[in-house]
Amino acid sequence: MSQTPPELHRLRQSIDNVDAALVHLLAERFKATQRVGVLKAELGLPAADPGREERQIERLRALADDAGLDPHFAEKFLNFIIAEVIRHHEAIAEGAPVGPPQEPDAR
Repeated sequence: MSQTPPELHRLRQSIDNVDAALVHLLAERFKATQRVGVLKAELGLPAADPGREERQIERLRALADDAGLDPHFAEKFLNFIIAEVIRHHEAIAEGAPVGPPQEPDAR
């Protein structure tokens, strides 16, 4: 069995730390979007806002380009998030619970 070279181990630790930060950032983002969904439901606004979504995509593509990240990848990532947010907003408007999937009751 070969040992992991120290440089590889260090790089993997760095990746693990970034992954943890991403999860926490996404959790914070979804907490905010849940509040937006409640407000939209109270105001009778639609779940989707195509104009804002397009502005956000353009903004994120520019940020990605400035950061040296593929803007196409950044757009795909944001579209995935937007689709999930819209799903949550629709559920909130319908009065359905939104959150992590619940484990079935084992009783």
